[in-house]
Amino acid sequence: MIRFEYKARSKDNKKLNGLVDAIDQKQALKILRSRGLLVVGFKEKKSGLIAEITSNFQKVKAQDILDFTRELSTMITAGLSLTESMNVLLRQSSAPMQKILRQIIKDIEGGSSLYNAMSKFPKHFSAMYLALIKSGESAGVLDKILMRLSETLEQQKEFQSKIKGALIYPAIVVVGMLAVSVIMLVFVIPKITDMFLEFDLTLPMATRILMFVSDVLSRFWYIILIVLTAGFIFLRQWYKTDYGRLNIDELLIKMPIIGSLNEKSMFTEMTRTLSLLINGGVSIIEALNIVADVMNNKVYSDATKVIALDVEKGAQLGASFNRYAFFPPILSQMMAVGEETGKLDEVLMKVSRHFEMESEFAVKGLTSAIEPIMIILLGAGVGFLVVAVIMPIYKLTSSF
Repeated sequence: MIRFEYKARSKDNKKLNGLVDAIDQKQALKILRSRGLLVVGFKEKKSGLIAEITSNFQKVKAQDILDFTRELSTMITAGLSLTESMNVLLRQSSAPMQKILRQIIKDIEGGSSLYNAMSKFPKHFSAMYLALIKSGESAGVLDKILMRLSETLEQQKEFQSKIKGALIYPAIVVVGMLAVSVIMLVFVIPKITDMFLEFDLTLPMATRILMFVSDVLSRFWYIILIVLTAGFIFLRQWYKTDYGRLNIDELLIKMPIIGSLNEKSMFTEMTRTLSLLINGGVSIIEALNIVADVMNNKVYSDATKVIALDVEKGAQLGASFNRYAFFPPILSQMMAVGEETGKLDEVLMKVSRHFEMESEFAVKGLTSAIEPIMIILLGAGVGFLVVAVIMPIYKLTSSF
């Protein structure tokens, strides 16, 4: 909403000053006139410098899109017009979301469809989202489509939160171990090794390895940092190329534990999205192309695009998926069942729940395995330090 300052006279000729919130100047004047006021001065109230700077750094969050979809569905189901619903949501939304809604409302009032208005913001509304909005508008079931969209977005958010929440603990432990190791090698070990060198001790191999690593980190840390940064930038740029992304994505699939978990998570999202699109009236070919575009692995994305071409030529969906060994057999088998029974969307949703359960079991197994692995690593680290540091100190003290 935009805030306007006004000066006006009431019906009894009293002078009034105040503020009014509206979408634009036209609506603000309309609100003031509906109050029986004669406007004599009117201008937009500028935000403070700090507010303007902070608003530029704010971004539309996934939660904003979810709240907008759920509330818009509720209002349209309740009988409000699209414009009325959007105006109500404009007053309730966050500042970044309001910028998008103002433009959408402006386009709709100018005669544009909701799909065309939203398609101007592809960063915030995904290809799946836009395809369903287009289908819902053309079929006259926008309220039902929005309801399904909000439910699916909630399921996606809940599923992603479970995955991220389960991986937080291992990530914190790994980062903590690396931080402690670097501090020990850079600040603690050099002081201890100086003492060893003063007494000209014959040091064990473990101590010499530790001294070498500590010396390299202490003297050449800036070179290591530059190399790591350059390597990260190179990999990031290489990943943007088709060849680089294909190779890195293939490597990610083959990674133990993490690769399997990533696959199951991706199959969950793929089957859920495909089910929603087909149920929403989107053709199978278009749905496959949309799913291929939103998949985060090029190996599977390219295969799905080829499958879309095969289906367009008349091939069966299940048989097309069965051609690729990296798609699990249950996927092609259940798709074939869905095609035969004419309930492909329902079958795909069941498959999605199956992969979701498998992902949750995989995450639980990973977190359960992480604890003993961390204990073993910590024990090995402590043992190495005992051999590398404590043994020479004991040898030194026993020589006096």
